[in-house]
Amino acid sequence: MGEIVRYKRDVWGQEVILGVSWDLLWVVAVAVLVLLAAHAIIMAALANKKMDMPSAEGRRVSRHEAIDRAFHWIMALAIFALIITGVTPILGLRFAWLNLHWISGLILTFVVVFHIIRSLFWQDFKSMILGPKDFGEPFDSSLKPGKYSFEQKGMHWAVTIVALTVIATGVLLFMQIDTPFWDRTNSMPESTLGLVFLLHGLSTLALIALAATHIYFALRPEKLFYTRSMFQGWISEDEMKANHDPSKWAPKEAE
Repeated sequence: MGEIVRYKRDVWGQEVILGVSWDLLWVVAVAVLVLLAAHAIIMAALANKKMDMPSAEGRRVSRHEAIDRAFHWIMALAIFALIITGVTPILGLRFAWLNLHWISGLILTFVVVFHIIRSLFWQDFKSMILGPKDFGEPFDSSLKPGKYSFEQKGMHWAVTIVALTVIATGVLLFMQIDTPFWDRTNSMPESTLGLVFLLHGLSTLALIALAATHIYFALRPEKLFYTRSMFQGWISEDEMKANHDPSKWAPKEAE
């Protein structure tokens, strides 16, 4: 645990948790770089040069509504702002980061709560649930998903758990600082505060790894049509049939 957790002594001389060891940042960065590079090499070695990519021409079907695309990009910007304002001071770059950090955190909290409510009452929440059959998709090319693949569902739930942890711990830390809404109280015991800092730091490291992984897959040639849909809202019918099971997902025609 000594390599993961930093400790200090409180005013009573007792050893309490201070937070995460930021040496882990370099461990996470190297591990993600190695794993993604290995994936790229393996995919390049297995690639069938003669295999045609689905055409983007022809009839278009709707994949993401405008409100959902806006949510995605606002959330992405908030996460990047949180990572930059939270990590760069640790790397030695000094600037007035705290206000930018908590403002980004409040934006992230708002859009995540909004998305949870929307997904429960206005979207098909079942389409994102991971079932036993989904786990066979990576090993059987004949198994095509509905709207979301096994990998997309897995990424979604991983980001959900990590983001909620970042938000919950961030709100607790936000309550301990001076803001336009209240004055600093220092009401949380040091031992509890250290644990919150630890969970916030660990979830931040996980968020960095997930963000890097998400960007990598969004830029892969065979996945670019999904990235395009997050900008323009549609994929072609050819792309849909090549990657999805029409009996599980029958999208409407794009406007």
